[in-house]
Amino acid sequence: MNRLNARMINGWMRFGTRFLPFADVASAEQPLSKLLRLSLIQVSVGMSLVLLVGTLNRVMIVELKVPASLVGIMLALPLLFAPFRALIGHKSDTHESALGWRRVPYLFRGTMIQFGGLSIMPFALLVLAGSMQSGDAPVWIGRAAAALAFLLLGAGIHITQTVGLALATDLTSEEQQPNVVGLMYVMLLLGSILASLGFGYALKDFSSGRLIQVIQGSAVITVFLNFVALWKQEVRRPPHLMAEHERAGPAPSFRESWNAFIVQNDAMRRLVAVGLGTLGFAMADILLEPYGGEVLGLGVGTTTLLSALLAGGSLLGFAYASYILSLGSDPFRMARLGAIIGLPAFSLVIFAASSNAPSIFTLGVLMAGLGAGLFGHGTLTATMRLAPQGQIGMALGAWGAVQATAQGLGAAVGGITRDLVKGMELATGFPAAANGYVVVYGLELLLLAATVIAMMPLITSED
Repeated sequence: MNRLNARMINGWMRFGTRFLPFADVASAEQPLSKLLRLSLIQVSVGMSLVLLVGTLNRVMIVELKVPASLVGIMLALPLLFAPFRALIGHKSDTHESALGWRRVPYLFRGTMIQFGGLSIMPFALLVLAGSMQSGDAPVWIGRAAAALAFLLLGAGIHITQTVGLALATDLTSEEQQPNVVGLMYVMLLLGSILASLGFGYALKDFSSGRLIQVIQGSAVITVFLNFVALWKQEVRRPPHLMAEHERAGPAPSFRESWNAFIVQNDAMRRLVAVGLGTLGFAMADILLEPYGGEVLGLGVGTTTLLSALLAGGSLLGFAYASYILSLGSDPFRMARLGAIIGLPAFSLVIFAASSNAPSIFTLGVLMAGLGAGLFGHGTLTATMRLAPQGQIGMALGAWGAVQATAQGLGAAVGGITRDLVKGMELATGFPAAANGYVVVYGLELLLLAATVIAMMPLITSED
């Protein structure tokens, strides 16, 4: 019996390492338990993102009666910090702590900023709603408090995600990095899914007290998860214990580091391609559910599943990319494949408007998620591999800044374009209600085609 058990275990280990995604992410130096702990940072980020763009979006408009335009402005405020991700990455590259840490102090600060935003947010929202409805207090107080809460939460998310990915890169070898990227983003999606289910259950019977409990509970959970994630992750190298030849000279300024980074390995072309591709996929994010309901006549329950379908496609993309890239494939080729898959995906979404075929639409949504997963994984893995020595944080920060800014800009441009074109009689052959959506999806096709072209010079060799 013992011999049979040993054979079964050995067979399972061989099967798991070969076929299960991220199963070989661990190594003797970095066991799976340690990497899973580090990925808890992504779980807390996913929870905060769901709170921002999902739960609070609905609560502010429906329950608190805040105008949708003001809600849109509030939700866009965290993007103001996105361009500073490169600076934060640079600071974590060059920071000299008396305790010997580079990344941990910035992760701690980001966590505390995130905690601060979540702590004051429910009260700020209640003051905002109360001042707008009763007029007892100046409206600007509620708006200023709410804006501060959203800014702090956004800043904390950007800091912890940027520096957390940099720390993951520090801890793993180049061969492991594709699997680590996949693991981190699967945990981000897992955190988003669990948080959405938890928030939905907790706020089923809405009240102001329950809103305070949910948001401040999220603040406590964020601190707990991030502190567990950081426990004994980064090796301490106190300056006074270093040998003379190990001590670095004066840290370069951000401008000096940026100038050195941007001229290496086609960095500017890579960032342009990331921006184009992210725009190409992001413009549809807030339009898929309204499109399914308004144009195809799908019910609320059916359209709600579209987000899960899109996330499922992304998970498939992450799993496939992790396996292929761990074999040494070119990450730019993987990213280009993602952009190419996006072309028929949005073509199917457009075609569904004239054929009135929900099955074609859902297939297009699944393919769009798959393409976005391949594209995101490929570009991030390439950024990790090509980051100059001592500039990992800078490289990941630049990628994150472009990706986050393009994602927010894409959602805004998509929504504005749809509203401007909605109902216009265009010679498209589609129903008038579909014209606004079709124009946006057509723009996405152009952007993805431009992404494919921009990536051609980055592909170094045939697989």
